[in-house]
Amino acid sequence: MKTFKKEFLWGAASAAYQIEGAFDADGKQPSIWDVWSHIEGKTFKGTNGDVATDHYHRWQEDIEWMKQLGMKAYRFSISWPRVWNHSPIETGMKFYDDLIDGLLEAGIEPVVTLYHWDLPQSLQATYGGWESRRIVDDFVAYAEACFNRYGDRVKHWIVMNEPNIFTHLGYIQALHPPGKSDEAAFLLTFHHTVLAHAKTVLKYKEMGFSGNIGSSIAFTPAYAKSDFVEDTEALENYYATGPWWFMDSYFKGEYPKRALEYYQNKGVLFDLIESDFDLLKSAAKVVDFMGINYYQTAMIAHNPVDGVGLSEMNTTGIKGTQSESGVPGFYKLVKNPNIQYTDWDWAIDPEGLCYGLVELTKRYALPIIISENGLGAYDKVNENGEIADNYRIAYLSEHVRACSKAVSEGVDLFGYMIWSFTDLLSWLNGYQKRYGLVYIDFEEEGLRRIPKASFKWYKKVIESNGEEVAYEYIGN
Repeated sequence: MKTFKKEFLWGAASAAYQIEGAFDADGKQPSIWDVWSHIEGKTFKGTNGDVATDHYHRWQEDIEWMKQLGMKAYRFSISWPRVWNHSPIETGMKFYDDLIDGLLEAGIEPVVTLYHWDLPQSLQATYGGWESRRIVDDFVAYAEACFNRYGDRVKHWIVMNEPNIFTHLGYIQALHPPGKSDEAAFLLTFHHTVLAHAKTVLKYKEMGFSGNIGSSIAFTPAYAKSDFVEDTEALENYYATGPWWFMDSYFKGEYPKRALEYYQNKGVLFDLIESDFDLLKSAAKVVDFMGINYYQTAMIAHNPVDGVGLSEMNTTGIKGTQSESGVPGFYKLVKNPNIQYTDWDWAIDPEGLCYGLVELTKRYALPIIISENGLGAYDKVNENGEIADNYRIAYLSEHVRACSKAVSEGVDLFGYMIWSFTDLLSWLNGYQKRYGLVYIDFEEEGLRRIPKASFKWYKKVIESNGEEVAYEYIGN
């Protein structure tokens, strides 16, 4: 095991809509998720974040659990519609003041995400949200207010969380708001997130703060199914329109040429404005780090022009129900016979994390924080009132080992955030899919918190600064 830096940020993560509840409390404005989750058929069995884990009212209790865990950092998001409605909403601003102060008093570093998908509904209704360039300046105004309010205490800022996922689910698969299936709109909305990220990074630097700032991308490294040229070419296509499209724009200020040609030939590419790329390159020169959310790898194969297209995601939690998916004539995702899969058919591949981190370091030469990594599962309370999630311990242990290996191979890794600190609302799977180190009894009115076996395991990892990761800890 390679020794992690002494100041390594061992932590866990959450997102405002998935935990806070209090959806209309203290002047909070509606978000697109407050609306979407109440449309019949849009969420798993009608679940919503109206109450969630009630973190808004129970944040002090949650910090106490974080203290018991010994967390070095806590990654959370600020709810844009809670704190901003053309000007600051004081009650919402104060909530995060208190949360940040409480974390710092507990010796826990706040890692703040500015956008984790809860767009103000008013902006969606007024001009289409991320479909309009107007959102860029509106976002920067909101971000500037957050920097002014919290910048003296928050030293780690994540501008965007998984812009590749929320734009794809919202504008290709129609599973997230606004529920469209339009490739041109997907590309345009993603480009607007890049512009918002760049302007926000430059604004932060202009304001003279001493902290660091970046964004987090969902990263799924991939392998070719075989060495045949058709499969290796498909892998290149996957990377060009997938990971490198998303990351090159954020961290190089450009898009891959192969993908530009592909989208131009399809007639779905937005207008390329030279000044946009001047802006993106300026931000790429001063961005401090890249965040990655890593859950799985993919295996890529040739896909003929009459081959498989986009398939429905496995939201049933029944292993083996995910079918092949792809872009006809370009590539397809197939099952990897060499690894295991979760109940939701997500590939379990800790070695892929090391492989991916090394590739990112070669390509971008930036410090990296793993802003999310975790296992979604059906956690149950046993007859002793315990949650013996040894399967999660095994998963996390091997991924921490992969991080150590990556550090030994030259990756500048400065933090690891488990998704998630408590169980929370899954965007597509409701409350059935649990990720937390702390169990939430969603059937009980009091939303009782119960630390899982993985909580005890992670406490030892943190205390040993990643040296003690063995997973023989079963039960509490």
